[in-house]
Formats: sequence, C-alpha cells, structure tokens
Amino acid sequence: MRRDYQKKTRMVEQPPEERIKNFDEVAKGYDEYAASIEASRCLQCKRPRCVEGCPVEINIPAFIAKIREKDFGGAISIIKEKNNLPAICGRVCPQESQCEQTCILGRKQDPVAIGRLERFASDWEREHGAKIPEINAQNHSAKVAIIGAGPAGLTAAGDLAKAGHKVTIFEAFHTPGGVLVYGIPEFRLPKSIVQAEVDYIKKLGVKIETDTVVGKTVNLDDLREEGFKAFFVGTGAGLPMFMRIPGENFCGVYTASEFLTRVNLMKAYKFPEYDTPVKIGKRVAVVGGGNVAMDAARTSLRLGAEEVSIIYRRSEREMPARHEEAEHAREEGVKFRFLTNPVEVLGDEETFSVTGLRCIKMSLGMQDESGRRRPIPIPDSEFDIEIDNYIVAIGQTPNPLVPRTTPGLDVGNRGVIATKDESGLTSIGDVWAGGIVTGAATVISAMGAGKKAAQAIDDYLRQK
Repeated sequence: MRRDYQKKTRMVEQPPEERIKNFDEVAKGYDEYAASIEASRCLQCKRPRCVEGCPVEINIPAFIAKIREKDFGGAISIIKEKNNLPAICGRVCPQESQCEQTCILGRKQDPVAIGRLERFASDWEREHGAKIPEINAQNHSAKVAIIGAGPAGLTAAGDLAKAGHKVTIFEAFHTPGGVLVYGIPEFRLPKSIVQAEVDYIKKLGVKIETDTVVGKTVNLDDLREEGFKAFFVGTGAGLPMFMRIPGENFCGVYTASEFLTRVNLMKAYKFPEYDTPVKIGKRVAVVGGGNVAMDAARTSLRLGAEEVSIIYRRSEREMPARHEEAEHAREEGVKFRFLTNPVEVLGDEETFSVTGLRCIKMSLGMQDESGRRRPIPIPDSEFDIEIDNYIVAIGQTPNPLVPRTTPGLDVGNRGVIATKDESGLTSIGDVWAGGIVTGAATVISAMGAGKKAAQAIDDYLRQK
C-alpha cells in the first residue's frame, strides 16, 4: 500500500469496543520501522522552531535524525540531555499546542509526530537498559530538599543530582509521581512507566522519602537544621474545586481529583483485589472540558457506566482538552453536551443519592481574560437529565500547607505561591517554587518550571 507522507505515521491503538472493557494502554506506540518512517518526514530545519515550542528545549531535529539513522540509543541520549521523564512526556504532553504547533512541516502537511517519536525512543531505552550518566560531586555540592515528587519535583531533582548536589525529595503520598500516579489513568499512562522514570531519578542519586507531609511531619526550618541549603516547592494541586451549586453534597457526587485518585493510586479499578471500591451507576455526568474531564468520563465507562456525558459551558472550539483525548472519548461512546452548564444537582431526600442534574443552556459573548468567548446563560432554558453520578472536573487549587506553615512565604491569588522571576524564586531567598503551585497547567510546563528552578538553585549554591 502506498504511504501518504503528508500524514503522520499511524500508531496502533486498541479498538474502542475492546478498550472500554479494560484499563490497558490505548496507544501501542511505534515499532522501529514506523519510527524511522516518521522520522524521515522531518525537514531538519536550519532554524528549528519546534525547539522554541518545547518548554524544556530538547534538540528535537537532532534526536529525530538519530532515529532516522536507526541510532536509537543516540536519540534517547540527546533527549535526556534536557528531559528526565521522556516516556511520560511522549504519552501525555500536548505536543500539538507546543513543539508540533511550531513545526514548519505543519504549515502544509501534518506536523512531524514529535511526541510519538520521543515515546518510541524512551520505550526502546527501557527495553534495552537505561544508561546512567556519571556524576562527579564537586566542591559546591550541597543538600537540596524537593517538596513533592510530581513532574516538577522529579525534574528539578534529576537536574540538581546531575549537577552534583545531594538531593532528597519529600513526598506526602506512599508512592512518588504526583499527578502522574493519582491523576492520569492507567490506560493513558501506565504506572509501570512512571515507576521506571522514578527509578531512573533514584539511580542519579536522588533519595525519596515518602509518607512525609512537609508542613506537618516536618517543616522547612527543621530541614535547614538538618543541613539543607536550598528548597524547591512542587506540591501540586491539593484542593479540588466545586461549582457551589445546590445538591453537591448528595451521595454519588465526586470531584475528579477524589474519583481519579481512588481509581488510579488506590487501584479501585481492581476491586475486590484492592479494597478500595468506588460506586458508579449507569448514568454519569462529568462537568468540565479539560483532559481531567476526559479521563473521568473514560474511566467511568470502564467501571461499568452505560451512559456518560461531558457537560461543558462553552463550544467544542473552546474546549481545552487535547484533541486526541476528546476523540478517544467520543470513539468510546462519551456524549458531549456543549453550551450547557449545571445549576443544581437533584437527589432523593430519603436515600440522599443523586437522581438528576438541572442544567441551563448557554450562549457565547465577548472574549474574556482567557482569550475564549465568555459563556452567558440563556434565560428560561433550564432542563433536567437523569443521572446516578456527578463528577466535577473544573480545576483545582494549590495545596496550601507549605505556605501556611512557612513564615515569610508570600502567596498571591487563589493560593498560588508568589514568585519573583521565571526561575520561581520566592519571597524567601533559599526557596523556589514551580509547577501547579505557580499556575502551570500541564506536565511539561511543570517540568519546565522545575528545570528553570534547578538551574537557578545550582547557580545560587555555586555563588554561596
């Protein structure tokens, strides 16, 4: 069959009718032939704008050239010069709005599938054994504490370890990974992949202390007394948001954070093998239009729901979820109710359980501060739908524990730690912050924040 070089090389996926019955990874990745074919589409631009679109500034043309030459070890070596978590980024990062958006080839054809090629190189390395760079602890090496083992913390820890520092990550949960383990479902990011990336960070010399809640178990002053000279706070989003509409206290209402944590981190999808049941009825409504909403909806289907609806107050055009995630949800049978917003959760007063959702239709007005058109309720357009579960996926706010227990640490709007510059330097001279604590909304942007902070911390410690 003739190959269409204007299109991205297809990646094998589980058929929708099969994948909604399991939690196995949907996309299967490239084999060596498919990867080399896709790599051959790269134009090897003299001014590679794809690099400008990458938050961690990977030399994209160089690693793609290595794949085209079938030097897969060389490809992953180039990637890991900048990215400590490539297998994760290749699966969940929004390349279509970053590196692939700026790909020159994408002006007339499909852009090069940069994310798929990054995933291929990292998967190849995992199968053939990862090379650990030699680290020479220098005279300026110091003890650095990382608060939170999410993508920002892991990235900062890896870079600081490579620079020769003695790094310890303090993680509140029993498993490192942050949102990578509690927020993203197995079918999109297998936890074995996350564990392999965490193991690589450990091999760089990073220590990880789990079940340690900084702000409760220990605080920054305690760590200073133990000899830590600099700190990076990457504690993630600990507070889910509700819509504050009537009926949100009925049984059967979840925040997406609670729901996905129970399913992913606590293995509710393997009940009764794991003693963490989660109740899902036949009809589920998920409010929100981001990747988390898609994850909650697709997870509900796999847990046995017969009808799942995404309710989003704007149109499809304004929906922030990745196109690929929305298409996968649609293929699996998720229904979309656009220009619709919940106004009340309906329930049975005797059983105190959810029975329905009252919604109102919306229209779009002028653009707001997000650059999207503002949704406006249409008077007298309310209608009811029958549901058994209601999942709120409208965002989260930063965990407030570290700011509350750290005198002198300034906080801005919505609990976001205030920073002075792009490095994430806070109001305290030896403390940096990054990731969701400073508003970063994606894994790769959180990693970019961790990378900038690591460089600044290294500079600070050298000067000291």
